Amino acid sequence: MTHHKHTHLPAPRHPALHPIALAAILLVTGTGLAHAQGASPASQAAAPQAATASLPPVTVSASGLQLGANDMTTPVTVLEGDELVRRREGTLGETLNSEPGITSSHFGAGASRPIIRGMDGPRVKVLSDGAELHDASTISPDHAVVSEPMLATQIEVLRGPSALLYGNGAVGGVVNVLDGKIPTAIPQKGYEGSAELRANTGAREAAGAFSLTGGTGNLAVHVEGVARDAGDYRVGKGWAPEGEPTRKVLGSFNRTDTGSVGLSWVGDRGYLGAAYTRQTAKYGLPGHNHSFEGCHTHGNSLHCGAHEGEEDGHDHDAEHGDVPVVDLRSERFDIRGELRNPFAGFSALRLRAGVTDYVHDEVEDGAVSTTFKNKAYDTRIELQHNPIAGFKGVIGLQTSQRKFSAIGEEAYVQPTTTRKLGLFALEEYRLGDWRFEAALRHDRQTAEAQTSGIERSHNGTSASLGAVWKFTPGYQVGTSFTRASRAPTAEELYAQGLHMATSTYERGNTNLKSEISQNIDVSLRKTSGDTTFGVSVFRNRINNYIYGRTLDEVDGLQLLQYSQADATFTGIEGQVRQRINRNLGVTLFGDTVRARLVDGGGLLPRIPATRAGVRLDANWQQWEGQVEWVQVARQNRVAEFESATPGYGMLNLGVSYNGQLSNGSPWQVYLKANNLTDRLAYAHTSFIKNAAPLMGRNLTVGVKVAF
Repeated sequence: MTHHKHTHLPAPRHPALHPIALAAILLVTGTGLAHAQGASPASQAAAPQAATASLPPVTVSASGLQLGANDMTTPVTVLEGDELVRRREGTLGETLNSEPGITSSHFGAGASRPIIRGMDGPRVKVLSDGAELHDASTISPDHAVVSEPMLATQIEVLRGPSALLYGNGAVGGVVNVLDGKIPTAIPQKGYEGSAELRANTGAREAAGAFSLTGGTGNLAVHVEGVARDAGDYRVGKGWAPEGEPTRKVLGSFNRTDTGSVGLSWVGDRGYLGAAYTRQTAKYGLPGHNHSFEGCHTHGNSLHCGAHEGEEDGHDHDAEHGDVPVVDLRSERFDIRGELRNPFAGFSALRLRAGVTDYVHDEVEDGAVSTTFKNKAYDTRIELQHNPIAGFKGVIGLQTSQRKFSAIGEEAYVQPTTTRKLGLFALEEYRLGDWRFEAALRHDRQTAEAQTSGIERSHNGTSASLGAVWKFTPGYQVGTSFTRASRAPTAEELYAQGLHMATSTYERGNTNLKSEISQNIDVSLRKTSGDTTFGVSVFRNRINNYIYGRTLDEVDGLQLLQYSQADATFTGIEGQVRQRINRNLGVTLFGDTVRARLVDGGGLLPRIPATRAGVRLDANWQQWEGQVEWVQVARQNRVAEFESATPGYGMLNLGVSYNGQLSNGSPWQVYLKANNLTDRLAYAHTSFIKNAAPLMGRNLTVGVKVAF
């Protein structure tokens, strides 16, 4: 094994509050917390949607003001309860992939990040109960998101004014994954928990999860864990890469272990807790192409041996043995706290802080070829004030520091240190059937390249206005306008080198300016009655949009130069459900987005194809089931050097049975079958769509019990 000398990184030039110090401040402020009066709410089975006359209220934790989903000025997606169990997959991206307006980056089975309204990477923030996750997934789609869907209690996706609370770069949206690793209440009976086992035929996957919380007096302890072992998955009929007889995607396996332990002090005015989380994973990188080794640039052209009439040798895959493997380890220490009525004029003080130590090796032929490291800390403080002249709101501060490095064959980004500091405010005002919302945020970012010593700083102010009008019982219209500034990432500034996982040669641009996006969103919703629906139309004009412009292409390798141009994203998404009777309902859903450059009308790459579907749901006594057909259109609106992707239709079904143990604890057995027609399907959003099609016919069966 090669040992690398570690370069000493200088101390931050812009001091930021350390999370441990902030935790101490909150602890001192909250001295004297007494035993909680109320116990944590027991888990209850949600009533079948088909049997209800209105949508049940859902609290959106990431809204900043603990709003209900129906009070949001822009569309929000919330997965919880039985619906979350049905939709859950091995990665966060695949779990959310079927929701209107949301797709995934799909990089085999181990890495998949959410794409919202055609935007991905750093434009979509992934949070763990309000705290930003620090991994390497925003750098490249072959890097996993360190969030475990099987441990999530609720997943929220939101846009608009509330999204500004979590960073001005979240012009696509925010995904907030709620979990229970830090207890916020003492269980009423002294303990509570759950356990789940599941298996999948498409990848011969076996997975298990458990969660247990116990407490007495003022102390509560929580432990949880997940183990997953999935082999290479099988794709639909008709796929034969390079004449191979197998229909399995070589290197698409995923083995993940996640564990967490947390401890909280709980009182009648709030709580303060900490948790340690460790995740290890090994997954393959399908489509990794060694034929590009040695490729380099001559000006704005690629030179790869066979280029310009030279003789080849561009197919060396067989010489390099097995598919490369990512060996990942992530350790995170979290602190969370809330103090109600901390001092005069304020109703709540909230703290989120974390320290992350992330590293993954890319292993080829048994040896480490590249090592990625990300050491980061983040801190977030919110103060919610009491109503002032009818205004209710929250103000806060957020700070973070990330030290990223890559060492080895594919170290296409030099070591960087990125520091961020943000101040934000969100206010709401209610007047009759109207609710108004405004958000303001200012950010400063400094990104320093350690090798070259180049430093770039960007300042940006973002603002948003929104309103929702419940003009008649059960109906409401919402609108919002957002102007947001996003600073370029360190990778967009400093990338320089070959990235074989995505078959690209990337070049950064240190002269990049901040993006300025202007987004307008209008939605119409009906939340009660036999017919319920929600539809949203949006248009996002982004000045100085940062994207990888393809300058040259050789045998599938693209030379990407990070560039800027004005761009627009326009789309519509929605769904409508008709209750047929107390046991049956039918839903129509779909989405589409168009993205293009303003000057010249060029198209942007990997934009999701238009989708439409129909779903029939049913319930009878303890049984629930649904069957759906999803039609994905052919995507032929492609960028230069990009190929079109054929459309496909997919048939899915699911059924579950809910029961109770003798002590009243709920349990559930579920079965779902995806792609029943075994259709060969490709994800246009994926860099490796041809090397790793979507999974073919597969059956998942599981059992979950709460106690």
